[in-house]
Amino acid sequence: MGIVQRQGLRNTIISYIGLALGFINTALVLPKFLEPQQLGLTGTLASIATIYAQVAAFGFASVGIRFFPYFRNREAGHHGFLPLLLGIPLLGFLVVTALYFAGEPLMLHWYAKDANALAPYYAWGAVLALFTLLYSIQDAYLKALYHTAFSSFVQDILLRLLIVGGALLYAQGYLSFHGYVLWFVEVNSGIALLLAGYVAAIGELHMRPTRAVLAVRPLRELLSVGGFTLLSSLSGAIIMYIDTLMVGAQVNLAAAGIYQVAFNISTALAIPARSLNKIAFPLLADYWKQQDLDRMADFYRRTTRLNTLLGCFLALGIGLNLDFIYSLMKARYAEGTIVVLLLLGSRLFDGITGVNGLIVVTSPRYRYDLIFNTSLAVLTIMLNTLLIPRMGISGAAVAAAVAQVSINLARTWFVWHSYGMQPFTWRIPLILLIAALAAATAWLVPTFPSLLVTTLVRSVMLTAVYGGLTLLTGTAPEATQLLRTLLARLARR
Repeated sequence: MGIVQRQGLRNTIISYIGLALGFINTALVLPKFLEPQQLGLTGTLASIATIYAQVAAFGFASVGIRFFPYFRNREAGHHGFLPLLLGIPLLGFLVVTALYFAGEPLMLHWYAKDANALAPYYAWGAVLALFTLLYSIQDAYLKALYHTAFSSFVQDILLRLLIVGGALLYAQGYLSFHGYVLWFVEVNSGIALLLAGYVAAIGELHMRPTRAVLAVRPLRELLSVGGFTLLSSLSGAIIMYIDTLMVGAQVNLAAAGIYQVAFNISTALAIPARSLNKIAFPLLADYWKQQDLDRMADFYRRTTRLNTLLGCFLALGIGLNLDFIYSLMKARYAEGTIVVLLLLGSRLFDGITGVNGLIVVTSPRYRYDLIFNTSLAVLTIMLNTLLIPRMGISGAAVAAAVAQVSINLARTWFVWHSYGMQPFTWRIPLILLIAALAAATAWLVPTFPSLLVTTLVRSVMLTAVYGGLTLLTGTAPEATQLLRTLLARLARR
């Protein structure tokens, strides 16, 4: 097995463990120990640092992956590529840092209701942004070297365990909340240093700058690609983090913490889609290379059916048992119930419209993906500005849902209009009908004195009705075939 296959297998395992661990930590464990304002504060710092680092990097994480093959030469220290890869973002960091501290009065005025809570940690936001930047650049460098498993382990597993460890120390009284915030910054910073140690350990820490680096590819080309990538990555960061930032500013940090937990609960719905996208991306790229639009259209429909099938089941499982989920946390987090339901609806719609975004980004008209992402970011900001002052955290959820549904309709229409492909078959409305029947049946289950017992009975009823009707109607041919194979094997035994 070659290095790419080994690293790919390790990454897959780490990714699944990390997704599960991330959901458990951010949706269940941290809200049990931290108050909403405390979780809102750390979430705000992390969101600011991520966007800060994205701007400073100027798209050079993607530049590193895209252009490294032209510089690859270990004996020559890759022609000084690593100093260049770090140098431009660090220059960008100096510029953004000057703006960040110059804008401190404006930022604290924006967070006027919680300025006293945020102000002591404002400078630490810059420290967190610096190490977030260094981590992202080194991660890109390791991807280009085909050494991806270690950085995935550090980010997806080790970091999450360390953050929960800090929360446990705080809960047991070994750390003050101030100490926990510093722990949060330190462990996020520490993983960048750990990655630097790993780069050195594999003999790839080539830090001597050379003039030869400017002769391999024109610097103007690298900056041009970096600028284009910056717009796309910045749009993605805004879409991911702007809700928390705007809720914290327009309501308060406690509301941001409640929204953040609700958002994290809804991310469980995205786990199957993310796993599927890892497979879909290279397949779609291959279909475009072969110009095999028929197989691509078939794949589009099958993945949409699978996303709908799994998405409906997970959405119902979470929605019907929200009382139990929130019972595991501090009581105030339950104020996010409506937010969870709205976000589940928007994520479910995203799944029902299939891999339209990946089709666009792998197609010859890939630049339109930037237009869609930028439009989504702008629409999200506009709707948040309009709705949060009127509706609080529910306004942010409505804004996210409206923006997500709108952009997915636009992407679906674009793919259909440009390439004659659409993801829907008669099985999609049938799945939705089955989901409605299963939901109604599970909802009619009487409430028991124990929330855990109610949750277990509802879940069993939901699974039995949903799974049974899916198999009986042939809605999921793959599942039916798998069941027949298993039954045949059992019969032979």
